[in-house]
Amino acid sequence: MRRRAGTPAIGGSAVDAYTDTLRRLSIRDDAYVEALADDRKNVEASGFDRKTHALVQLGAMVAIDPAPPSYMRLIDVALECNATREEIVGTLIAAMPAVGAARVVSAAPKLALALGYDVAAALEELGDGRRLR
Repeated sequence: MRRRAGTPAIGGSAVDAYTDTLRRLSIRDDAYVEALADDRKNVEASGFDRKTHALVQLGAMVAIDPAPPSYMRLIDVALECNATREEIVGTLIAAMPAVGAARVVSAAPKLALALGYDVAAALEELGDGRRLR
């Protein structure tokens, strides 16, 4: 769910909320940035519903290539918000043009583990000679 046009971000006025947000981020308004570190306030300020918010965060995670445990909390949140496994994997596909195939290939087995699917074991079981990096 998007924030209505003119609706303030955290503590802002209803006039030009998006410009206020951009200005505050651009100058690194510490109080604002600190407020955005709170998950609930971050979801609210983003204007997204929790499911969309989790999927956007997942796309950002793909870009930074974190360790596998980093995906687990986010996948749990997305699933709790009724994201399907297909939507979660679709986030990898959507991120590819922006982050590149190498990041998506690196993220795929980590994301799979967070979803409870061991790609390496599945490939071994299938007798596929390819090895994951």
